[in-house]
Amino acid sequence: MKPVIWLIGGTSEGRRLIKELASYPVQLFVSVATQYGAALIEPQDNLTVVAERMDEETMRAFLRQHRPDCVIDATHPYATVVTATVKAACEKEGCHYLRLVRPAGESGNYITVHDFGEAVELLNHLEGNIFLTTGSKNLPDFTAVKDYAERIALRILPMESSLQSALSLGYKPAHIVCMQGPFARDLNIAMLKKFGSKYMVTKDSGSVGGFEEKAEAAEAAGARLIVIGRSGQESGAGFSEIIAYLREKYKSAASGIVGEQQCLE
Repeated sequence: MKPVIWLIGGTSEGRRLIKELASYPVQLFVSVATQYGAALIEPQDNLTVVAERMDEETMRAFLRQHRPDCVIDATHPYATVVTATVKAACEKEGCHYLRLVRPAGESGNYITVHDFGEAVELLNHLEGNIFLTTGSKNLPDFTAVKDYAERIALRILPMESSLQSALSLGYKPAHIVCMQGPFARDLNIAMLKKFGSKYMVTKDSGSVGGFEEKAEAAEAAGARLIVIGRSGQESGAGFSEIIAYLREKYKSAASGIVGEQQCLE
């Protein structure tokens, strides 16, 4: 019977891991929160995609049913609640947990704030238009920005639920861009110039999430970048470390190569 791997998260590096595992002698389950996230994953023979938001009890039931050999948490670095839930479920069910950590962006000429509330407070002390690229989840926070409907243009995923959320909160249709990233530097520049944005608000999404392209675009367009920092230093393994571990444990074992098993904490 093939070993089972459960990968959680619809990030771009998660999708790279899925493709890597296509040739492995494993049964792969991938969990994403939405049907949109599921649609971004290319089919492969050893893959089952589950589009469902899970709480801890649902995750524990899934673990008991499928008994994965390991669980890979490839969720977004800002999905801290999901990560804590996955980790707790794995600990309680005795499943091996691996956290794929996305490297943070390089430090540069931008303003770093600790959270969304601090970003809103800062923007209320500044004048000028704002280009918001933090996703749809925290759009309610930015309605506290003075004259937000006039000042804020935003970029969100092309999902009906995200668009409806933005519209219901009072953001102007002409100020809403629905696109799937990451985005090239020149496209970011074009959007900043289109909306006359003096500020670009983003998360520290790392190079995989197009952080450098945003930073370069803001500088080129004469806009100031405001970065919502990550909460604390996250422990885990980088993409190359996860790949090395998977190759040794599953591909080498299938080829009859005996090696010392590495353990990622």
